[in-house]
Amino acid sequence: MKILISLFLLISTILYSQTHRFIYEFKYLQNPNQTELKKENMTLDINTEDTKFYNYHYVTIDSTNITKGQNSQLWDSSTPVIVRKKNSNLNSNYTLIDDVFVYETNDNIDWKLENETKKFENYILQKATTKFGGRNWTAWFAKEINIAEGPYKFRGLPGLIFQVYDDKNHFEFTLVKSFKLKPTYKTPFLESFYGQKPIKTTEENINRMLMNLYNDPYHDTRERFSKNSNTNTEFNINGVIIKNVSQFKELAEIRQKNIRENNYPIEIEKALNYSAK
Repeated sequence: MKILISLFLLISTILYSQTHRFIYEFKYLQNPNQTELKKENMTLDINTEDTKFYNYHYVTIDSTNITKGQNSQLWDSSTPVIVRKKNSNLNSNYTLIDDVFVYETNDNIDWKLENETKKFENYILQKATTKFGGRNWTAWFAKEINIAEGPYKFRGLPGLIFQVYDDKNHFEFTLVKSFKLKPTYKTPFLESFYGQKPIKTTEENINRMLMNLYNDPYHDTRERFSKNSNTNTEFNINGVIIKNVSQFKELAEIRQKNIRENNYPIEIEKALNYSAK
């Protein structure tokens, strides 16, 4: 895979541009029982004051909104959204549970620098290893590019991370492109979701909300159905027309099974303990 990066461009844009954008190909498993990896392009924006990491789809939709005067928005819950201040391990994590919430985690990563190197396009990369989030990781970074950043929460090495992957090859980030943006790239899709600012909360509260959602995934819809059962209001859930409140039990079981099977986060030690009913 050809990496469209020039060392001269990297050095000059780090000094003078206001946003330096790195695109990483993200390969990952949502379900550990599957073998085919999903692929997404992810954006790492390094700005003067902060670093942002999010799905590149958000950029394309934002561009379309500006061009056509629209207000479309997308949230992909299978890919992470991370914002942190410059030179910081304190990450703001964004997640969608009906509303967009944001919570902070302190994610210091203890790297072990290895002597092994390899050539990657025109760069000599050095190997580093760490254990983070319950997985063993290998990273390859370029010391000649003096940016202590990388994809997701991976940072703190003496050079830009070009590639990082876990020892099961279930998650992998690989740098594929770099370019500059001027002025600083704004991210309205992170600061506001359909006009509402992200709600600040804690990781513990997020976990409680996720467990409540798992335990009763159609609570709100079931309540609305019960109140409107004598009207002509039609309730459609994933193509199923609801005619009786008893249908919610089967639909809930299907959704709970899907949640259990796809309970495979990057930081596996934070996976919630969903049990079959």
